[in-house]
Amino acid sequence: MEFRDLVPWRWWGWLSLLTDTLDLDRLPGPHEQRRGAAGLRRLNALSLEEARRQLLTCCGASAWAERMAAFRPFKSVEEMHSSATDVLAELSESDWKEAFSRHPRIGATAGAHGWSAQEQRGVDGAAQQVLAELAELNNAYFEKFGYIYIVCASGKSATEMLELLKARLAHDPQTELTIAAAEQTRITHLRLDKLLL
Repeated sequence: MEFRDLVPWRWWGWLSLLTDTLDLDRLPGPHEQRRGAAGLRRLNALSLEEARRQLLTCCGASAWAERMAAFRPFKSVEEMHSSATDVLAELSESDWKEAFSRHPRIGATAGAHGWSAQEQRGVDGAAQQVLAELAELNNAYFEKFGYIYIVCASGKSATEMLELLKARLAHDPQTELTIAAAEQTRITHLRLDKLLL
């Protein structure tokens, strides 16, 4: 079963989730555009296997990385993001769960490195009680849904992520998979921009 089959409101639902999760008001300045263009040229020039490997750092779903690597060369950063969205919309439930599994648990900073460590900076200096509750509810979330709690952690404090986790534990599996996929989508687009720097 593909993820789109789980969501009867696929088109407006995805558009709504993407516009809610992406910072569409933040347009890159000229310097960022130049760096992005140079990064895109580098991505386009990579071998198929190396491109796949680098794209996996943006989204851990093998099917997504393989299709994105095959779609190159991208004519623009916008085309790359548009292709990423299209491929994400075609992922199966197992593809999404593979992507989720490539992330460290929120609050488990010992397992976080690279972009994950940067994105989870909000847990640095958090009260021990908050970290303990995050760990406990992470376990409860995994038990209920069968995958880790995923949230786009950039700019969020440990307390904010904990409150979101509490709210999301009340969801049914289909609703939660949709929300988790939207969070992964946001992470993927942010990381694609980082990949081009």
